[in-house]
Amino acid sequence: MDFEKKLNRLEEIVGKMEKGDVSLEESLKFFEEGVKLSRECNAKLTEAELKVKKLMSIDKDGNPVTVPFSGEEK
Repeated sequence: MDFEKKLNRLEEIVGKMEKGDVSLEESLKFFEEGVKLSRECNAKLTEAELKVKKLMSIDKDGNPVTVPFSGEEK
C-alpha cells in the first residue's frame, strides 16, 4: 500500500474511533492497525526527508552534491 493510501486509511480509522460507536474489540483492532500505519507513514516521511537533505547538500566549493536515492552513500 502506498503512502497516500496508508494515510487515508489512518484518517478513516481515526474518524471511526472518534465517533465512539465501535465496540472495545473493534477499537483495539483499529488502534493496532492505526499504530502500524502511523509507524509506516512516519518511516516513509523520514526516508523522504533524508533524500531531500541529500539533494540540498553543497560541497566546500558551493557545488550541489548528488547522492543516489538507494540510500547507500558511495
